[in-house]
Amino acid sequence: MTLSEILRQAFSTFRAHKMRTFLTMFGIVWGIASVIILVGLGRGFSVDQKKHMETLGKDLVIMWGGRTSSQVGGRAAGREIHLSVDDAELIRDECYLVKNVSPELRRTIPEVSQFSLANRGVVGMWPSYQIFRSLQISEGRLITEDDEREGRRVLVLGSKAYRQLFPGQPAIGASVLVQSVPYLVIGVLQEKKQNSNYSGPDNDYLFAPYSAISRDFPPPTKPGAGITRGYLDDIVFEVADAEEHESAVLQVRRALARVHHFDALDKDAIFIWDTMDGAKMLDKIFGVVTLFFGCVAIVTLCLGGIGVMNIMLVSVTERTREIGTRKAIGATKRDIVRQFFAESAMLTAVSGILGLAFGVGTCAALESLPLPDFVPHPIVSWISIVASILTLSLITVTAGMYPAQRAADMTPVESLRYE
Repeated sequence: MTLSEILRQAFSTFRAHKMRTFLTMFGIVWGIASVIILVGLGRGFSVDQKKHMETLGKDLVIMWGGRTSSQVGGRAAGREIHLSVDDAELIRDECYLVKNVSPELRRTIPEVSQFSLANRGVVGMWPSYQIFRSLQISEGRLITEDDEREGRRVLVLGSKAYRQLFPGQPAIGASVLVQSVPYLVIGVLQEKKQNSNYSGPDNDYLFAPYSAISRDFPPPTKPGAGITRGYLDDIVFEVADAEEHESAVLQVRRALARVHHFDALDKDAIFIWDTMDGAKMLDKIFGVVTLFFGCVAIVTLCLGGIGVMNIMLVSVTERTREIGTRKAIGATKRDIVRQFFAESAMLTAVSGILGLAFGVGTCAALESLPLPDFVPHPIVSWISIVASILTLSLITVTAGMYPAQRAADMTPVESLRYE
């Protein structure tokens, strides 16, 4: 038989069993589309979380004091390590692998404007903090070195804090009472797409010079205990070169260990969280999620392939007398194999193309739609497309050859006697 005759016969068979053909193709289409969409969602989750991590700043390290776990220089284990602004200055002056550093002092205190009131967090920090934390100004200006040096009572508002304290009103130049202390609003930040950071979304906060916040809002102390100079919640620094991230962290640990008398390798003395480790952890988590999604989708596609094989076996059974007649008038085993394999291949090939189009089209459509922050936009992966094509090829050979070979092995006499 010629190729045109084989194709004509195949189309004739498909038209004679429209519903069966549709359901069989649907299984393959859905399987292919599932591979692309589910793997795309896994990649979308990964990329989306990386973007959220970058809103914290690239290659940042946050550190705060802990408790020593070993004895050093005659000093007992279990000592509390209290970091101060002196430690931030030490890191800035001595640690050349650190690009920027800032103390971070957070206070949750009431704020009152002429229009509204709030009880949001106020962050005291050095001006460099605004750079490595990617705080972008929308109106006004950011905090400067002069503001920090002179301890000026100035504020930069996060976007949500601005909307709460100044609903629909101009804020630049206005006064805000921060626990009854007047502060001048000098800037409003751009809206930051951010689920959270280590202390909450930046949009929610008010930012001020560290010197002003530490002076105006000291921590509560016991009567007669006094106030420790330079108290803070944590120190944040930016590594100069991502390739030397671990060396930079070790350099900082050694500098602090020398001053506070603890072992630089004692991880309990200084607790550290950094965005690079966070990004690596997210890569592992979402890599596993993507792999799981891909495996589920491949299983779905294989089930579609089993459906194709079953349909082809049913077709062989239904056309037993036809096979016998064709063999009786001279058709060879090769002719029979080619016929049934061609029908199976056409079915899976057309279904595969439709599945690829549907999967890629769905991802493209979702990419253009505004989705909630917790729903990522799927990203089409070439790996998923290649995996789909390879799996589909295997299905084509497996689901096509076995029924075709079974049909070819029938003898004319047995086939013609079949009822």
